Amino acid sequence: MAKKKNRKRRNIIIAVVIVVLVLAGVGLKMARSGVEPIEVQTESVGRQRIVHKVTASGTIQPERQVDISANISALIMEIMVEEGDSVLIGQHLISLDRTRPEAAAEQAQSRLKSARATLVQATATKDRDEKLFSQQLISSQQLEASTAQFQLAESGVELSRAALKSSLDDLSKTSLLVPSSGVVTEVRKEAGEMALGSMFQADVLMTIADLSKMEVVVQVNENDVVDVSVGDSTEIEIDAFQDTLFSGIVQEIAHVAQTAGLGTQEQVTNFNVKVKMLNVPISIRQGMSATVNIITDVKDDVLAIPIQALTVRSEKPVSFTAGRGRGNITDEFIERRRGGQEGEGNPGGPGGEKRQKMVEVVFVMSDTAVVSPGEESVDKSKGSKFAEQRQVKVGLSSETYYEVLSGLTEGEQIVTGSYKAISRELQHNGPIVKKEREKGEKNGREKDSRGE
Repeated sequence: MAKKKNRKRRNIIIAVVIVVLVLAGVGLKMARSGVEPIEVQTESVGRQRIVHKVTASGTIQPERQVDISANISALIMEIMVEEGDSVLIGQHLISLDRTRPEAAAEQAQSRLKSARATLVQATATKDRDEKLFSQQLISSQQLEASTAQFQLAESGVELSRAALKSSLDDLSKTSLLVPSSGVVTEVRKEAGEMALGSMFQADVLMTIADLSKMEVVVQVNENDVVDVSVGDSTEIEIDAFQDTLFSGIVQEIAHVAQTAGLGTQEQVTNFNVKVKMLNVPISIRQGMSATVNIITDVKDDVLAIPIQALTVRSEKPVSFTAGRGRGNITDEFIERRRGGQEGEGNPGGPGGEKRQKMVEVVFVMSDTAVVSPGEESVDKSKGSKFAEQRQVKVGLSSETYYEVLSGLTEGEQIVTGSYKAISRELQHNGPIVKKEREKGEKNGREKDSRGE
C-alpha cells in the first residue's frame, strides 16, 4: 500500500515538472516572438567637408579710439563739436580759459628779459677784467669772480628760457586739437565745467574713434584658445543685423587670462581674442553684441558621421537578450559597473568584475546578428535588422559631423536617431527597423554638411 502511494506521488511530481517545463518553453517562445524591433533612422557613411569652428561671444569696438584729456586745470570756455560729428586731424575741439596760462607766460617772458640783461652786464665785466688781468692790473681772484658771475648769468638765461617754454606749452594746451581723424563718440563735459588736468589721472573730456575700422573682442575658453591662431578666418554674427554674416580675421590673442569666479565651482578662465572686421556696415555702433565663429581647421572629402550618431558604451558590448525586451541595457550596465566598483580592489566582494572601460561607439545596421562565442543567438522578429555596436575613433568635428579615423567604411548604414534609441534603448545585436526620414530634415542635413 505504501509503495503504491509513493509511486503515485512520484508520478504526480514528474507530471508537474513536465508541465512547468512545457509552460516555460511556451513562455520563452512567446517572449521571443513578441519582441518589437526599435524604430530608428539611418544614414549611409559618406564623405563630407568638415569645418571645425570655435564659437565665442563679445562686443564690437573701434580698432583705434582716443580719449581727449586736459593736461592743465582750467575752466571749459567752449566745445566746438557734438557727439556724432566727424573730425579731421588738427581740428579745434575745446577752448579752455587762457587767463592764468597767459599771465604765467608773460611773467616767464619778463624773467627771461631780466636774465638776458644780467648776462650782458656779466659779459662786459668779464671782458674788462680779462684785459686788466693781461696788463697785470688786477689779481687772478678778481678775474675768477667775474668769470663765475658770467656763468651764473648764462645759467639764469637758460632757466628763464625753459620756464617760458613751459608756460607757452601750458598756454597752447588751452586749445585742444584732434589727434587723429574719426567720429566723436562721446562728450563727457559741458561748457562752464572745470577740466581737471593731471599727469597721473587724466580727466577725459571726450572720445574720438575711427568707426571705419572695427573689431570684435570675444572671450574664448581656455580649452578652445589653443586651437585658435592669428590669421584664422572668422564668421561674425551681429545681433542688430539679422540674417547677415560678416567676415573677419583673428588679429590678436591675449597672453593673460581673464578669470571669473576664482576659487568657486563656477570658476571660468577665458582669453580675450580680437577679431578684425573686413566689411564694416555704415550703421554699426560701438558696444553692439556679436557672436564669432573662428574657423580653426578645414578638411575636405573625409569620412564622416552625424554628431548624434556617436554615443558611449562599455568596451565589452552588452548583447541583446530576446526575452528581456528593450530598455534593459541600463539595468545590465548598472549591474556591471556596480560589480566592477565592488569587485575592484576587493576580489572577494560581489561581482568580482573589473570596472568596464567606456568607449565611443556607433550602431551599424546589419542583416545578421554578430554573436560572440558563449552568447545566445538572436532570432529576427517581424523582418527587422540588427544593431551592431561598433567602436570608432573620431577626429575633427564640425557643427553637425565628426571625422571618422577608424572603425567604419564608406557606404555602411549607421543609426542616427532617435536620441532616445541611441542613448538608452539600443543594444548590441538588438532588432531594429528603419524609419524613413522626413524629406525636409534630410535636405537640411545635406545643406549643413556643405557648410551652407
